[in-house]
Amino acid sequence: MPRSDRLTRGPGGSLVVEVRPLCEFRFPRARRFPDAVARCRGGVYERFLHVSGRPVLTRAWETNGGEVAVAAMPAPGGWLPAGDHERAGREDLEAAVDRIRHALGVDDDMRPFMRRFRSHPILRPLIRRMPGYRVKRTPNAWEAFAWAVTEQLIESARAAAIQRRIVRRWGPSLGFGLRARPLADVPAPATIAALAPAELAALDLAPKRAIALIKAAREVASGRCDPGDPAGDPRLRAISEIGPWTMQVLALSGRGDFDSLPAGDLAYVKLVGHLAGLGRRATVAEVREWFLPYEPFRGLAGRYMLAGLGDALRERPKLAYHPANPEFEAA
Repeated sequence: MPRSDRLTRGPGGSLVVEVRPLCEFRFPRARRFPDAVARCRGGVYERFLHVSGRPVLTRAWETNGGEVAVAAMPAPGGWLPAGDHERAGREDLEAAVDRIRHALGVDDDMRPFMRRFRSHPILRPLIRRMPGYRVKRTPNAWEAFAWAVTEQLIESARAAAIQRRIVRRWGPSLGFGLRARPLADVPAPATIAALAPAELAALDLAPKRAIALIKAAREVASGRCDPGDPAGDPRLRAISEIGPWTMQVLALSGRGDFDSLPAGDLAYVKLVGHLAGLGRRATVAEVREWFLPYEPFRGLAGRYMLAGLGDALRERPKLAYHPANPEFEAA
C-alpha cells in the first residue's frame, strides 16, 4: 500500500484508505455488473469477497476532494450464514483493499498510453471522450479465469446468466442484515473442485467446459497453480478446452496486463473487419497483426475501441464469414 495513501480506522474494525488517482478516473456509479457479485448504491460500490477464506465486506466511493476511498471490514457475523467464520485481520483487510483498487483500476497510470496515442486517428477522439475509462477487472485472477471459461463461444448474456446461477448455487453470501439484496462472492476453487461436471452442466455450462473448469479448480485448490502468476499458465493450458483466448482474458481482466489481447474474440474479429476495411470478418491472425502497432497496450487499445466504437459498429452492415473464420478459436 503506497505511503502517499491516507489510511484511517473506521467503525466496526474497518480499514479505510483514501487514494488519489494518478490521472482522471471515472467512478463506476452506474456500471452494471452482469454476474451480480458487485453493485453500486447511492454512489457507493460494494463487493463481498474472501481473503484466505476469511469474509470481508468492501466498499468504495468518491470523496469531495476528488480521492477514491476504499473501505474493508470484517463481515459482521450476524450477516453471515450459520457456521464457523474466521474473522478477517488487518492483513486480510489490506489485501481486500488492494484487490478492490485493482478491480476498479484506481492506481492505473494511463498517462503513457494517452501520450503515445494523443494524435492517433482512432484513439485520440475516444481518449478525449472517455478520459477516465478503465478496463473492467476482477478482484482476483481465479474469478477472471473461471468467468472466461463460462464465456467461451457463447453470447455474453447467456454467459452472465450461467455466472449468476453459479454464484447463487455455490457462492458464499452476505446480507441477512442488509435491506438490499444479499451480496455473494464467486465460489472458491475448492468449492468448484468438489463438484461433479453434471452439476455445472445443469446450469447451462457446456459439459466439456464444466469438466475443464473443475480440472482447473483442482489445480488451483491443490496449490499446484496460481492463476495470478503466469508461471502457472502451462498447467492451465494443458487442460483440454483451455486455449489462448481464455488465458488472454485471464491476463487482461485478472492480472491487469494492458498488452494482453483476446484476439479470437468475436468482437475483435468484427472490429478489425470494419476498421481494416476487409469487407468481411477478420481471422485471428489478422486481428493480431492489426494490433501489433499498439504494443505494449494492445489489450487496453482494444478495450478502448470496443467501448467507444461498439454502438457505431453495430449499425454497420453485418460482415460475411471468412473461410478460416476464427470464432471457434475463442476458447
